[in-house]
Amino acid sequence: MFLLFALGGTNVVNTAPAQGANATDLAANPSKIMYIALVFGMSLVVNAWVFFRISGGLFNPAVTLGMMIVGATGYIRGGLVIISQILGGIAASGVVAAMMPNELAVKTELGGGTTIVQGLFIEMFLTAQLVFTIFMLATEKHEGTFIAPVGIGLSLFVAELMGVYYTGGSVNPARSFGPAVVDRSFSSYHWIYWVGPALGAFVASTFYMFIKALEYETVNLEVADPKKALGEKFAHKEKFGSRENKEKLDAPEHREKLESRDGVDSGYAHDRSMSGGSHATFDRASTMEKGDGSPTRV
Repeated sequence: MFLLFALGGTNVVNTAPAQGANATDLAANPSKIMYIALVFGMSLVVNAWVFFRISGGLFNPAVTLGMMIVGATGYIRGGLVIISQILGGIAASGVVAAMMPNELAVKTELGGGTTIVQGLFIEMFLTAQLVFTIFMLATEKHEGTFIAPVGIGLSLFVAELMGVYYTGGSVNPARSFGPAVVDRSFSSYHWIYWVGPALGAFVASTFYMFIKALEYETVNLEVADPKKALGEKFAHKEKFGSRENKEKLDAPEHREKLESRDGVDSGYAHDRSMSGGSHATFDRASTMEKGDGSPTRV
């Protein structure tokens, strides 16, 4: 998936006509592609962050469909949200058309010689990337969930870099349907902007359920949440450390080692005393007789 989008976006820039060579195809200009991608990506970051606690920040029928498939959203709620998303797309397109002096030039169309089948699969993979990002950053709860809108917006930004030139970078049926309604103009292949994102949502949902069934959380637990793993490690040490040490001291092999060391120490002290060495001797304290002490200097 990484190379798919990285190479796809690179191919857009490398194959697009030079600036000014194709004035009728605005999307062929790499600077315009970057501008459109940034507008969509940053708009999603801001609005997803704002509306996340109100509606879950769902603006895309394909994303809502994916949420319904994996069970994160109920079917009744999901259906109502999809209706509101479609109405929102129409309303946004109508406001832009009425508020700006120029004609509404935001329709999603195939470009760069892209065929209908190619456009369908481009939309599918673009949407799959976005939906899976939402699953892993927002649906899966973790310490980074609060900053999920940033990652989701960046995912759309990358998708737009690749898709704008070829398909208009819809990845959202409401985004394509709204301008078409306001312009009263539907292309013969308009259906790919519904089927493509729906297929992408299905692919992302299937893969998400697959890794959940395999319990992906157990594969790289410490790296996934190092702070939690470190805290559990110290908590375990604090709870069981003293008991483990006591059991180690009470182990038969450890007792034998202590007794052997005591014998050596006693012999060493006796030899030094007999040879006129230091007057210091080593004797076992009363606690040593119980097996839980150490040689004491007297």
